[in-house]
Amino acid sequence: MRVHWVVPDDELPSGGNVYDRRAATGLAELGFEVRVSAVAGAWPQPDRAALDRLGHALGGIADGEVVLFDGIVACGVPDVIAAHARRLRVAILVHLPLADETGLSARTAALLDAAEQRALSAAELVITTSPQTARRLPGARIAIPGTDPAPVATGTDGVSRLLCVAALMPRKGQELLLRALDDMPLTCEFVGPERDSGYARVLRERGGVLRGPLTGAELDEVYASADLLVQPSLAETYGMAVTEGLARGIPVIASAVPDALGDGGLLLPPGDLDALTAALRDWVADPAFRERLRAAALRRRAELPTWDATARQLAAALTSLEA
Repeated sequence: MRVHWVVPDDELPSGGNVYDRRAATGLAELGFEVRVSAVAGAWPQPDRAALDRLGHALGGIADGEVVLFDGIVACGVPDVIAAHARRLRVAILVHLPLADETGLSARTAALLDAAEQRALSAAELVITTSPQTARRLPGARIAIPGTDPAPVATGTDGVSRLLCVAALMPRKGQELLLRALDDMPLTCEFVGPERDSGYARVLRERGGVLRGPLTGAELDEVYASADLLVQPSLAETYGMAVTEGLARGIPVIASAVPDALGDGGLLLPPGDLDALTAALRDWVADPAFRERLRAAALRRRAELPTWDATARQLAAALTSLEA
């Protein structure tokens, strides 16, 4: 089966980009012919030049072919999707519903939500990366992100080295974490690209240790030295950084990631400063609490899905288009 996969042209590390790359590789290993088209643009609100690039990419695909769109590209341009859905077999992969992004005005969020609903209605198939998103999109299939096997992290002293892996942007909650850490004997490293330069500046002014985007051996090194992974997101679809931490047996305190965390750590209400502060104080003061989180992470480590499983779920959804 041939699949044309339309993704954003974005080289900065992100969960969505990693998912698209790994899942495309997995489909190819299952025998699919995967043709990836990376289209540059300020998705999901592109300018005319980006729309022209998207139109050019789609215009080269023959009638009747299967096209899988990353939702960040497709969901803001329903008219384009509807026009090409008349001749192509369209599937859309939703990572994060557009209106869930923080910092949007009420008007912008409403416009993006309406556009997304129109785009998804035009598609033959909708796939999501988490059960919680699928519950909001009746009829959607699920292909959960995988993880790679990794050695158990050695940590530092077992208490003081914290890690947060996420793009620097308000939705990821790094400022909330820094506020919770006031007057605590803990150090947190923030790993991720600057998606919002103003927000990154605020984090620096609050004393945040910003490592920038890391991959490969450098990222493995910071995971290996972490005593605790803290992911205080305000909204997420899945939470791949959480499963990357759990794959290494790192204790986790997080919010907005029930599907990724499972029973592997402490799940807090999103945006709750008091709850986050209390959890971090317990982490410092209570050895039994730390041991419970470590044990939970190791149990969850043994349950995590693989990228092979992701590819099989995605393949099953896509082949349904041939039925």
